[in-house]
This record gives sequence, structure tokens and C-alpha cells, in this order.
Amino acid sequence: MRTKALKITGITLLVLIAIIVALPLLLEGKIAEIIKNKVNNNINATLDFDEANLSLLKSFPNANVQLKSISLVNKAPFEGDTLFASEQIELKMSINELFKTAEEPIGIKSLNIGGAKLHIKVDEAENANYDIAKEEEGVSTESVEESSNSFSLVMDSYSITDTEIIYEDLSSGMHLAITEMNHEGTGDLSLETSELNTTTDALVSFELDSTKYLNNNKLFLDALIGIDLKENKYSFLENKAMINQLPLIFDGFVQLNEENQEVDVSFKTPSSDFKNFLAVIPEAYSKNIDEVQTTGNFEVAGQFKGIVDEEHIPTFNIKINSENASFKYPDLPKSVQNVFIDTEIKNTTGVTEDTFVDIKKLSFTIDQDKFDLISRISNLLGNTKVNARVDGKMNLANISKAYPVPSDYDLKGILVADITTAFDMASLEKEQYEKTQTSGNLELSDFEYNSEELKNPVVINAAAMTFNPQTVSLNTFEGKTGDTDFSSTGTLTNLLGFMFNNEKVEGHFELTSNTFALNDFMVEENGREEGESASSEGEERIKIPSFLDCTIDAKAGSVLYDNLNLKNVEGTLIVKDETATVKNLKSDLFGGTLGVNGSVSTKEETSTFDMDLGMSNFNIGESFKSMELFNVLAPLANALQGKLNSDVKISGNLKEDFTPNLATISGNVLAELLSTKVDAKKAPLLSALDGKLSFLDTKNLDLSDLKTALSFDNGSVKVKPFTLKYKDIAVNVDGSHTFDKQLQYKATLDVPAKYLGSEVNNLIAKMDDSSLKDVSIPVVANIGGNYASPTVSTDLSSGISKLTKQLVEIQKQKLLNQGKDTAKDLISDVFNKNGNDSTATESSGVKEALGTLLGGTKKDSVKTKDSTETSEDPVEKTAKSILGGLLGKKKKDTVN
Repeated sequence: MRTKALKITGITLLVLIAIIVALPLLLEGKIAEIIKNKVNNNINATLDFDEANLSLLKSFPNANVQLKSISLVNKAPFEGDTLFASEQIELKMSINELFKTAEEPIGIKSLNIGGAKLHIKVDEAENANYDIAKEEEGVSTESVEESSNSFSLVMDSYSITDTEIIYEDLSSGMHLAITEMNHEGTGDLSLETSELNTTTDALVSFELDSTKYLNNNKLFLDALIGIDLKENKYSFLENKAMINQLPLIFDGFVQLNEENQEVDVSFKTPSSDFKNFLAVIPEAYSKNIDEVQTTGNFEVAGQFKGIVDEEHIPTFNIKINSENASFKYPDLPKSVQNVFIDTEIKNTTGVTEDTFVDIKKLSFTIDQDKFDLISRISNLLGNTKVNARVDGKMNLANISKAYPVPSDYDLKGILVADITTAFDMASLEKEQYEKTQTSGNLELSDFEYNSEELKNPVVINAAAMTFNPQTVSLNTFEGKTGDTDFSSTGTLTNLLGFMFNNEKVEGHFELTSNTFALNDFMVEENGREEGESASSEGEERIKIPSFLDCTIDAKAGSVLYDNLNLKNVEGTLIVKDETATVKNLKSDLFGGTLGVNGSVSTKEETSTFDMDLGMSNFNIGESFKSMELFNVLAPLANALQGKLNSDVKISGNLKEDFTPNLATISGNVLAELLSTKVDAKKAPLLSALDGKLSFLDTKNLDLSDLKTALSFDNGSVKVKPFTLKYKDIAVNVDGSHTFDKQLQYKATLDVPAKYLGSEVNNLIAKMDDSSLKDVSIPVVANIGGNYASPTVSTDLSSGISKLTKQLVEIQKQKLLNQGKDTAKDLISDVFNKNGNDSTATESSGVKEALGTLLGGTKKDSVKTKDSTETSEDPVEKTAKSILGGLLGKKKKDTVN
């Protein structure tokens, strides 16, 4: 019997274990189907999840259901927006609930949600993305109520961890963000009346109409909530809250009615210690308030009471009060004294727009410095109206000596303000600034400001502004940053538009400076990947501010840019739309005068420029040594000494350090050289020409009054043909070069015969012909290679050969002509001697003379001592001799 019982028991256990193991596998699909069907059939959205896992062991004797990677995605009018997402939802329920059909209600004992994000959005037409319940026609109230009971809340506990809730109302400009939220509660929610014990901690940010009231402020709530499901009433029984480090206690109730909600909640600080005020300030700024010595009081008390519906909010009154208080941090030398706060935030009608803030008094002193503020901000959630007056004098350095501000603020300077203002937001939004009333004065002296966005601290020695109803007059603004000093006066015409409507700063200013260094305004930016338009890491960058729309009449004794030093700068700068336009700027530079008109724009990803430059009496050596652009356009000018007049039209892209990107520039240049000398030692090209042509000494080139024109584009410079003089030799030059100084030029020299050597000149002298004194030949020099190592080739040999043949032919023709005349005379004499016999010798001599004069062969008329050897061709012999001299070679003997 015992053995049989053991067998039965063992088999029973095996069957139970098999059922426990197999049941989840059989039911998982059913659970997923039930959940998705029940939800998706009743909402105008799509619920989905990756996994639905069922375990009978994890929460035995209850079933445990896990849903992973859950999402709830909206349909129109918020198509594709995710209303809710969560990494995991875990439910615990009775095993019996697993066997119910999809139509039967399912009871859930506990619920845990982790890593959730809930994004509630209301658009400008007041459509809400959480309004996803389907409305079915012809469905009775009883059926709706019956359907709503498909899920029963029979929970012992629930928790929500690491969750983010965002409420965004575009119609009212409200934005509420609750992040890093952890919330849990316990209670039996199946009873008509019960108590729910909850704890909550989170970071809260709240913004209304572009004004931030809370910014990641810590919130802690420990609340015991009484729940009356029959009356839909929720009462706060024992409740404590902590905002940052400010403790609050509150009680009251919220009742949900069919047409509205009824609210009656009051709260207050549990004590009146002034440390409550410091606790309101974010902990990062208030530091260890437990160690702060305080006197006086600080109290916060308020009440919300009334009806909440589509047209009303509860009336409320929040009072903040402090009288003659003080505080001192133990590690700081100064204390804040005479603190008075009398402020109310109220709504007495229940109409949202009627909310107002009344700051009846806010004042404090540090040493002898005093600050006072009174203000009334009415119609807070409608057309906000502001009336305020600020009056005070403050040594800003004392703030950090009395209050633990961040060390990087490093406040310095004396601030004196007496300003009264009155305006409404509707007028500002409509740009009706004439309806605003602002008056008073603000002065700032010995102020120093530093930031990571600045290369050097900005020191404001003195600044004074007068506020008028329509404008702000900048009476004084004197300061220094790096090597730059500045002094400015002017008028701001749109300060309110800039402050409230993100409009541009408009104004007209006069700026003077002894030294203005542009490098002081360059900042280092973190680099981007190669190929992007922004600067590489550590590279300096200038960006024209987009909010500026102003005209500046500027004068500066010296403007420093890179290695340039512009003196006596004067002109007009117009800054608008991220573009700086220069008009009629004049400056002394390189011993001459520079005139500039043009613009620079940083609006696009790549900065661009378009400039007209007028240069008068520039020192060529200085300018080409200092400006990379000049070296690229005319590398030969490095060897010139003298003065330059030039007009340059140029445009292209700028690199991130505001220097031209040479690969992108295009334009043209008109240049005139004045009183110029040449230093051939600085120009390998000139030395190469000297070496090729012995009669040429390039240091004696006459470049006076030389005018030339260049055009450049796509990395190439083209030179319009021009002519220069070397003694009485005309040199015609044209060609081009690339920005990397690869040369392709042609110089054509019209060389007079007198430079061609003694042989040519002796030959000309023997010819005794005055017309030959101006004879010349063209010599072409082709120049290639690069500027540092040029190549020069000439056609001098062919030119000399042609000239020599030309001179010999001329001499030959002269002899021929002379021979014909002599022959005529001889023939006349012979035939005029009647009866006289001529000897054979005379007859032979006449024939020989005639043969010579009439073009007889050279071999018949000229013989060497050795009758078998003819003489060298005199043309070839003369040409070789001349070339030997012209090309700088040692002359060979011409007579054996």
C-alpha cells in the first residue's frame, strides 16, 4: 500500500510539474491575443509589444505576465507619434484569470512599469493625443459602463520606475517635464473606500509662454491618499512634499464630478525659518544650507479652491513673506542683510487670464549696497502686463563674497540702475513698441566678463545707458579685450524686440579704437569631421552674429589682422543678416593708402567675400611679403622695389580663420608700377633670363609707369599682354601661371643689331648703309617650370642666322649692282676704241670681273693657299661667331 501510495504521489507530482511547465507555453499566445484585442478594439491607436511571457513559478500561486518593448502609437491627427512606450510591464494575477475568455473581466493584483515614456501633446487646435477612446454610435450608457468594467483593479501594490512624463500644450505655451520619476503605491483598490500610501521622487521642469518657472527642480512627495470610489473623491490625509529642499505640508481633496472637478487643497511650510527661502533655490547654487546662519523668517502658504472645467481653474492665493531676514554662509566673508519679501500670486475669479503676480517689495543689502524691486505682473496667462521699477547700486564682486555663485561667473564691477518700465506682451508681439514706456538710467563700471565663448575677458571700464520710451541711448561704452580697446556711443532702437521677440538688435553706433585686433574675437571651436564646412579641432573661427542689424561708423588708429597692421582706419560697417558690408573704408597700409568696399558673409555653411580694393602708392616689397594673395597673383613682384597703384576686384570663399581660400577666388587686377627697381637675386626667373641672353641685365629693366592687367579663376592667373623696356629693347610679355607658381609665359624681345656682337656690327659698318643702323631681330623666350626653378628656352640661333644671311644678301646685292655699272663702262670703253686690239689678258680680266659681279661662283673667285680646299661659308662662319658672344660662350678663332 505504501509503495502504491508513493507511486500515485510521484505520478501526481510529475503531472503537476508538467502542467506548470507546459501551461505557460500553451497560454502565452492567448494572453498576448487577449491584451492586444481588448485594447486595440477600444482605442484609436495601436498597442504593440515584442514579447508576452507567462510564468506560474515566479509569483506562485499567482501567475506572472511580462510584456516587453511596449508601444502605443497614435493615429490621425497625431499619426505616427508615440503616446506611450515602456521597456517592460509586469502584471501579477490569479491563475484563474488565465482561463477567462476575452469578454470576461480580468482582475490584476499588482502592476509594475519600468523605463516608461509618456508624451502628452495638445496641438494649437486643442486636439489631444491622449483622446484615443473610440466613440460608437448607438451604444447605451449601460453597455459603456459594462465595457469599462472589463478590467477590475484588485491590486495590492504598483510601481513606476525610471519614467519620463512630458505634457506639451501648444495652444497655451505650457510645457511640463517630469523626469527620472520613481513612484510606488500600496493599497486595496478593490474596496469602495480605501487608503493608498504613495511615495514619489522626480525632477520637474515647468515652462509657460517661454518663461521657465522650474528647471530640473527636485520633487519628493510622501502622500497618504484616501480614496472614495463611490463619490470619486480623493483626500490628502497625511502628506509631505519637498521642492528642492523646501518642505511643505498639505491637505484637502480632489473630487471628480461628471461635468467638472472640485478642488480644495491648502499647503504651507512647516516652519518659518529663513532657510526655507534658500531651500527654494536649486541645490547646486544654495549648497549646504544646514550650515548657513540665518535670522528672520520665510513663509510660504497657499490655497487652491474651486471648480476645474473647460472655462475655469480654481481660485488661488500663494503668499511669500519674509521680514528683516539675513543669512551668511560660514566659508564666505560677507552676509546678506535686510531681506524683505512681500509677494502674492493670485487668481480671484477662476478665469485663467486673471492670474497675477504682485511683488510689493523685494529688497536686500550687502555692506552699503542696496537693491530694491517692486513689480506687478497681471493677466499672467493672457495678455501679460508688466509694471516694474528697479532701483539699486551693487558691487557685483560682493555677490560672490556673500552667496556661493559658480566660480566661472567671476563677477566684477559696479552696477547702478534706476529703471521704470510698463508694457504688455500683445503690443510687443505685434511690434507696437510705441505703446511701451521705459525710462531711467543704467551705469556699469569696472565690469569684467569671461566665458568659454570669448578668447579673452571683456573689461568694460564705463558704460552708461539712458532708457527712453522708444529707444535706448548708449551714452558711454568704453572697454578692452586682449589687445583691443574700444569706445562707442549710439542708439538702440529695438531692444524690447530683441529681448522678447527674438528680433535683431537694431541701432546706429560710432566706434573708435586706438588698437583693434580682429584675432581677439576669434574663438576655438571643437572640430568636425573632414569635409564638413566647420573648422577642424583647435582652428580659430569668426562668425558674424545673426541678431545684429546695425550700422557702425568706425575709426581706429590701428587694426591688426593676421600679420597686417592697418593704420588710420576710417569707414562704415553695416552688419545685417550675418553679413558685414564695408563702405568707403580708408586706411594707411604699406606706405600708401588702401580703400575698401565690399562684403563678408557667414550666413551659409561656407563664409564668402566680395571686395573691391583700391591701392595707392603701396610699397611693393612690404605688401608682397605680407600678403599671401599678392604672392600668388604676381610671384615675380617679390623682386621689385618701388611703389604700386592697383585696383583689385576679388571674390571667393573664406577659410575658418577668415583668410581667403585661394582655390576658390576669382577676379581681376589693374596695376601700375611707379619708380620701380629690380632685385634679380630674389627672382630665379630673372637670373635664368640673364644666363640665357648675355646682352640682357634684368636689374636695369625699366618698369616705370608699367601698366598691366590680370584675371584669375580656378587657381590660374592670366596676364594681359604688356610691354616693358630694357634700354632700347622692347619686351612684350604674355602668358599665365597657376596658384602653385607653375609658369607658362612668353617674352618676345625686339633686339637691335648692335647687341648682336662685333662681327655683325663690323659687317654693318663695312656695308656703309645708314638704313641698317636700326635693323633688329625678334627673340622669343619661352618660360616654363615653376617660380623657384624656372626653365627658359630661346630661338636666338635661328634669328642670328636669318639676320646674317639677310646682311650678306644685302652686301651681295650691292656688289652686284656696282658690278653691273662697272661692266657697262668697260664695254663702252672697249667698243669705243675703233681698230684697237685687245690683248687676251684684258679680255680674260673683263670676263672674270663680269663673272664675279654678275654672280659667279665663290670657288672660282676665292681660293686658299691650298688650291684643293675651299673657304668656309662666310654666312655660317659669321653666325657662329655672333652666337658665341650672345650666348655668353668663349669665342673661337675665326681665322686658321
